[in-house]
Amino acid sequence: MVALQEAAASFQGEALTSGRSLRQIVWTRLRRDRVAMVCLVALILFYATAIFGPFLANSFGIDPYKFDPAAVAGAAGSPTLAWGGISAAHPLGVEWGTGRDIFAQMLFGLRISLVIATSATLITVTIGVVVGIVAGYSGGWTDILIGRLMDLVLAFPFLLIVLALSGVLTQRLTDLGVPAGNPSRILYLILVLSVFGWPYLARIVRGQVLSLREREFVEAAVAMGSSKRRILFTEILPNLWAPILVYATLTLPAYIGLEAALSYLGVGVVPPETTFGAMLANSVGYFNVVPTYLFIPGTVLVVLVVSFNLVGDALRDALDPKAIR
Repeated sequence: MVALQEAAASFQGEALTSGRSLRQIVWTRLRRDRVAMVCLVALILFYATAIFGPFLANSFGIDPYKFDPAAVAGAAGSPTLAWGGISAAHPLGVEWGTGRDIFAQMLFGLRISLVIATSATLITVTIGVVVGIVAGYSGGWTDILIGRLMDLVLAFPFLLIVLALSGVLTQRLTDLGVPAGNPSRILYLILVLSVFGWPYLARIVRGQVLSLREREFVEAAVAMGSSKRRILFTEILPNLWAPILVYATLTLPAYIGLEAALSYLGVGVVPPETTFGAMLANSVGYFNVVPTYLFIPGTVLVVLVVSFNLVGDALRDALDPKAIR
């Protein structure tokens, strides 16, 4: 009787330990990393701020488009108060020359930056995963043609193409029905980031599929007469979530920084809308007299990008069963 009770307890213990899903295991490992959890909370706050930015601006009584002549003075429009015009009415200061509130601009600029980076990451991951799975599993001429297409896309000088085709393609998007101005420019940035970003993930996925297609569960699915679509997206795709998630968490902050750089170069949105890159571009000329105008949005951008990178590194370690913890 005692032996039966011990066996039952042992069986229940094994059921409890072996019944966890991959999501539960990864979440348990992530919770042990305090730095990753702090960064995850910061990212949640960033996205919540981007979503509810207009409501926050209204609650604080600030408007990113409203000029405040009383906050600036002189022909150059320098802030009347020290530290870039920081006051109770403008907690992060005002923009040189116009008196627009920097805090309100950051609330609205964060939303634009995250929309561009998140949308481009989703499109990049979708195209890269589909193309990589098809190329790795099909082989033959399909793999060769897709491989040469990836080489062709990677051979283009990205920055030069983006700058040269900005006006032409933005106008073409407007002709296709996209609203003129910032909507077409935002869509243009999303498309160019996606078009030039998917080959990197496609190569990673293709390499993983080359080994997975020889596994027993794939051979069993083929022997059972499963369709190619089922084999690719039901049998193989679930085994690729680890590299896909890691790549996505590392690509999104890269796109945020890249969008800021392109906005700095004049390819991003035009006033009165703004992004972090546009704010940094405007602040360079006043750095010697108002350094806070550069440091405040620059610091927020650094915190956002670093948080994404640290969460991506922690997620990679949590998904790696061989990682030392």
